[in-house]
Amino acid sequence: MTTALVGTATGSVTELPEIADPQKIAPQDARELTKTFLDRLAVLEEGTPEYQYARNTLIEMNMSLVRFAARRFRNSGQDMEDVVQVGTIGLIKAIDRFEIARDVQFTSFAVPYIVGEIKRFFRDTSWSVHVPRRLQEARTELAKASEELRSRLGRAPKVSELAALMNLTEEQVVEVQIAANGYNSASLDAAITGDSEEGEAALSEFIGEEDTALELVEDFHALAPLVAELDERERRILHLRFVEERTQAEIGKELGVSQMHVSRLISRIVARLRSGMLATG
Repeated sequence: MTTALVGTATGSVTELPEIADPQKIAPQDARELTKTFLDRLAVLEEGTPEYQYARNTLIEMNMSLVRFAARRFRNSGQDMEDVVQVGTIGLIKAIDRFEIARDVQFTSFAVPYIVGEIKRFFRDTSWSVHVPRRLQEARTELAKASEELRSRLGRAPKVSELAALMNLTEEQVVEVQIAANGYNSASLDAAITGDSEEGEAALSEFIGEEDTALELVEDFHALAPLVAELDERERRILHLRFVEERTQAEIGKELGVSQMHVSRLISRIVARLRSGMLATG
């Protein structure tokens, strides 16, 4: 380890250790060096090479804090490298906002920033479907409980066992399990490599199916103007029969006509609409 001359705001010159590989510094040494570098950083002019050296060295020396905080999220399903990168943002914020005048250890100040940044990352970007925050947080606890019981029992845990360990009801565990399905999603256009001669196929080809109800959309659009051409009494009959699902006898009683007459009216109206639909087609 060598030293580098660093000019302070008062014009005096002090020495900072010049560290070849800050990430290899032992944690106990890093704590002492961090205090030294923070003292110097507070009096250096932002943007100068000396300032950048001090700041970058502080970041690299304290990456062990980020990795320590990131370990609690190892069951999150996210790539740990991504989690560490996000935690590093929290570390940088802590370095930039730390005040020497505060009577607090940098470690105690930085860890909440690191953890907070990681939690914000999970809350804002990880869930494919929005679910309440209590369920997002419970999902992490569920993953930990599942792993612990699987290791202990040598099999997948039952809902009742998870409920007992997590101090929840079985209904609450099931709710968390269902919510966890919203954590990851895949595009219907996602490519799946199979053994078929065609090679890759889209996910939608395996889980999708034709919705016959969609064929009715065009029919409804074509039918609307034809219904509009009916008189008020005819539209009333259609509404009673096909919307309110009244019987012909009930319709006849309301209109003051026989059931047979209602039957003839409905047949005539439907035939007229069918003819108009065929002509439109």
